[in-house]
Amino acid sequence: MTTATKSRLAGDLTTQEDIVTQPLARKVLAVGRIVIGFTFLWAFLDKLFGLNFSTPSAGAWINGGTPAQGFISRIEGPFAGLFQMFANPFGDWLFMFGLLGIGVAMIAGAGLRIAAVGGTLLMLFMFLAEFPTASAMVDGELVRGSTNPIVDSHWHEALLLIIAAVTLAGDTWGLGTWWAKKGFVRKYTWLR
Repeated sequence: MTTATKSRLAGDLTTQEDIVTQPLARKVLAVGRIVIGFTFLWAFLDKLFGLNFSTPSAGAWINGGTPAQGFISRIEGPFAGLFQMFANPFGDWLFMFGLLGIGVAMIAGAGLRIAAVGGTLLMLFMFLAEFPTASAMVDGELVRGSTNPIVDSHWHEALLLIIAAVTLAGDTWGLGTWWAKKGFVRKYTWLR
C-alpha cells in the first residue's frame, strides 16, 4: 500500500510528498510556483504604480490609468466585440483583482486551485484577445510576434498554474499544508 493510500485511509491530509516523491522535484515545482506568482504580482504592481516596465507612470492605475480598458482598446481580432463588455471600470477592477489574487496565492502557496482556474481563464481570454497570434502591419508588411499560431506564452503560464495546483506545490516553501489544515478548507477542498 502506498503512503498516499494509507494517508487517505487514515483520514489524514494529502500533501505534496504523497504526490511528488522526489525532494528535488518538489523544490523545482515550488520555484516554478513562485516564479509564475511573481509574474502575475509584478504585472499588478506595474499597472498599479506605473513602474515603467510595460506601464508608464502616467498610465498607472493610481494616476487614473485604465489597465483593462487600455488593453481592450487595442484588440482587433475576431473576438474584439466579446471583450468590449469589460471596457469599463468594472473590467479594470476585475483584471487587477485577478492579477493580485493569482500572484499572492501562488507566492504564498495557498488557494492554488482557485488561482489556477482564475489564471487559466485569464490566460484563455488574453489568448483570444490576441488571436490570431500577436501580429501587426509595419510598412505594409505583416510582422508576427509569435513563432507558433496556436501555442504561445499564455498556454505556458496557464500550465504552470495548473501544475502547481495539482501537485500541491504550495506545500514546499509555502503555506499550502497550513492552509489545507484549516477546517473550512478541509470541508471545501476546492479552496486548497
